[in-house]
Amino acid sequence: MKSITIKGSERESVGKASTKAVRNAGMVPCVLYGGDQPVHFSAEEKAFKGLVYTPNVHTVVVELEGGKSYSAILQDIQVHPVSDKILHIDFYQLHDEKEITMEVPVKVTGTSPGVLLGGVLRLNQRKLKVRALPANLPDFVEADITPLEMGNKLYVTKIPTNNFRLLHPDNTVVCQVRISRAAMKAAQEAAKAEKGGGKKKK
Repeated sequence: MKSITIKGSERESVGKASTKAVRNAGMVPCVLYGGDQPVHFSAEEKAFKGLVYTPNVHTVVVELEGGKSYSAILQDIQVHPVSDKILHIDFYQLHDEKEITMEVPVKVTGTSPGVLLGGVLRLNQRKLKVRALPANLPDFVEADITPLEMGNKLYVTKIPTNNFRLLHPDNTVVCQVRISRAAMKAAQEAAKAEKGGGKKKK
């Protein structure tokens, strides 16, 4: 999985007044969990652009002044309900030998015969929850729709996994090819025409 580097400064004071001052300075207050003790730090809001405002997922390298560096993932984010300004971010520290759970996007590949015949592809799951060691976290989960005929569904059990596990029930539908109204109407008209032709032969 691709990684983004966030450079910040460790915070000693974490009270409300201090947090407000950090935000007023155009910085985002953050907390890193998962280690021996939480690490409070702040970073420029623009540093999170490639992490927050994207459909992709990334791991994070938090680099703090003094040479401290931590590998982490985004755990939680708070944004202002009106301005969408980032108010606070929680990170969770990664450990090479410890599995982590996170959601990754679904990437559709292949060409469905059902879609070529006029069916509509519906993506039921835009993200899937995976569990793996940090080094094995995928950038995306691949959903191959090549076998899908009209009306078929692709279940999570058909998704290939490589050094990671999918944390979903076997009956979870990732995507499906639904019969479009146009295709349904065409089929009905064809059936009527065939039935009418049969009557004429009699």
